[in-house]
Amino acid sequence: MRNKIVAGNWKMNTSVEEGIQLAKEIAQGDIPHDVKLIIAPPFTHLASIKEIIKNNDKISLSAQNCHEKVSGAYTGEISSKMLADLGIEYVILGHSERRTYFHEDDTDIFYKMRVALDNGLKVILCVGEKLEQREVGDHFKVVQKQLEKTLCKFNATEAESVVIAYEPVWAIGTGKTASSEQAEEMHGFIREVIANNFDNKFSENIEILYGGSCKPNNAKEIFSQHNVDGGLIGGASLQSSDFLSIAGSF
Repeated sequence: MRNKIVAGNWKMNTSVEEGIQLAKEIAQGDIPHDVKLIIAPPFTHLASIKEIIKNNDKISLSAQNCHEKVSGAYTGEISSKMLADLGIEYVILGHSERRTYFHEDDTDIFYKMRVALDNGLKVILCVGEKLEQREVGDHFKVVQKQLEKTLCKFNATEAESVVIAYEPVWAIGTGKTASSEQAEEMHGFIREVIANNFDNKFSENIEILYGGSCKPNNAKEIFSQHNVDGGLIGGASLQSSDFLSIAGSF
């Protein structure tokens, strides 16, 4: 049985004080009993917010990134071991903004996944195509390659600690949204790729989130699709009312 998950990626937003207030509002909100929330604030907020949610079993904490090494002379970086020592449960890897702005490729993401999983973190792995790749019909090929160079290089036991987030990059921050049919089509395809590299049972049990401008007004339709298990939410996760509304959209 797959979990229903709504994850909020705050990106480089909120002061620590604002983040603490947002986390309190979410923790005190009406969270459906069968929905798991994950929040991913900036690194500077993690320790403070961990204290706020420590007694709330419906909310987990995620980092937005980590380095591919456990330690070393990497000024300004955060390792997965540091996150694990802090008691963080998840880390987001392969986000389209990391791929675009910081030129991370599938090899970089694989090494980050390797060290994160080795240190006991669960991974939210982002995959997805750009507009030009979809327009020329390469969207399935792009996503298949991303999966085969990352998730599919692990064994099934390791891969059980991974959640997939499908990001149609052309629908992030552009005002465009993939239709529920487009989301379902790609999520179904992702399950096919995973089944071919693992097996059908594993593929049916892995959670796949939709990560393309999901909002309160479209979440219900998107989440109603058989292969969509929730969302990786960007801008709408910065308002507790919107985030909790999305969580109630199943």
